[in-house]
Amino acid sequence: MKKKITIMMAAILALSTFAGCRGTDESSVTTDGSTSMEKVIGALGEAFQNDTGISFTYNPTGSGSGIKAVQEGRCDIGLSSRELKEEERESGLSGTVLAYDGIAIIVNPENPVADLSLEEIAKIYTGEITNWDDVGGSDAEIVLIGREAGSGTRDGFESITSTEDMCRYRQELTSTGDVITTVSKNPNAIGYASVASVKDAVKAVTVDGVAPTEANIKDGSYVVQRPFVLVTKNNTPLGDAAFKFFTYVTSAEANEIISAAGVVPAN
Repeated sequence: MKKKITIMMAAILALSTFAGCRGTDESSVTTDGSTSMEKVIGALGEAFQNDTGISFTYNPTGSGSGIKAVQEGRCDIGLSSRELKEEERESGLSGTVLAYDGIAIIVNPENPVADLSLEEIAKIYTGEITNWDDVGGSDAEIVLIGREAGSGTRDGFESITSTEDMCRYRQELTSTGDVITTVSKNPNAIGYASVASVKDAVKAVTVDGVAPTEANIKDGSYVVQRPFVLVTKNNTPLGDAAFKFFTYVTSAEANEIISAAGVVPAN
């Protein structure tokens, strides 16, 4: 409850700030950032565009690039699948949580392993466990797939598993889709991806016996989760179109769209 109140107060404060300093651009709104947010932001953008007639664009460059785009004034709203870092806040950026997303630990459907503990996942990614046989699977070397440096998904995964700067990736890929595709083609691979993006081509294992469902993410029992954040600049006007979009996606009316995209609304 305390988390929800904090989020609501932050959104109200952000809206009140924007309301006093909006620009005049009514024609379009531009967003840039997290590839993991593609499904939810695409659904929200399409609904917003249909309801208002205002043009919406999304550039899936990754969380770090989206944050930088806001800093440099190259987009209206940045999209980050991690909390802002202290130095980013100190540079004049503000983050408003839109939703919460689970990070699924994915393996190839042929892999017999169905559950891993958080400790086992950490040991796998740091190279302490290197064979699937050690966690109930086949006698085969584990192939570690992850995201590139700067990815919000990678930052969230490594933070939750306490593996920052210790992961021994075989491949570091630049999008959620690439991770899913790579794992789907290698029976010995393991990766991580936004729950909202997981498809039948891969299998999401349970973590400590808990599945990455919306209910389990919402009640916190699925521990591998992170926020989806809207990033804006403090004391910088949002254009009218961007302000309307921000208001639209953080309203209670948008919750049904957010839930349908497979993530948990924050507001």
